[in-house]
Amino acid sequence: MLTRMKTLLFTGLLLCAWTAAGQAAKGPDYTADGQLKLPENYREWIYLTSGFDMSYNPGLQMPGHHMFDNVFVDPASYKAFIETGTWPDKTLLVLEARMAEGKGSINQQGNYQGEERMGLEVHVKDTARFSGGWAFFGFDDKKLATMVPVEAACYSCHASHAAVDTTFVQFYPTLLPIAKSKGTLSAVYQKESAAAIK
Repeated sequence: MLTRMKTLLFTGLLLCAWTAAGQAAKGPDYTADGQLKLPENYREWIYLTSGFDMSYNPGLQMPGHHMFDNVFVDPASYKAFIETGTWPDKTLLVLEARMAEGKGSINQQGNYQGEERMGLEVHVKDTARFSGGWAFFGFDDKKLATMVPVEAACYSCHASHAAVDTTFVQFYPTLLPIAKSKGTLSAVYQKESAAAIK
């Protein structure tokens, strides 16, 4: 009797794990008119990195204004990257921007992330839907977003500087060594890295 109960419990746990894995691998969800639905549970995904006051524009100034950005990826795509060093089709990367706070509670120096979300962007790999394979969607405070036009600077910037498959893996400290070991670093990134060392 006890063995039978253990078997049933184990089977139930396996089914739950398979169901969770299926949900994680669902991929992007669109409306009939092509808008991307916000992945509501993105904060339960794999955390990749945070940046502080990062900008790719040397002329950009933010006096008296500091910001963190956090990057998350869906679990199925993360697992695939660990195995292959590149992103599978249907990958979803979420960039969340939050205001930096300096004073609060017992903090006297440095910054921490505030409650207010300043922006949210999703980078989607969907080769059947997008001519370049990837697209950006800016959500802000909405639940739906239309695709950022391909003429926007983010597309050319990612194509010209990304370490792996138009994504800035060079800023993801746990994934960069994997891309190096798998030999998936882009030629443009390797050229930039070599030039920066000189």
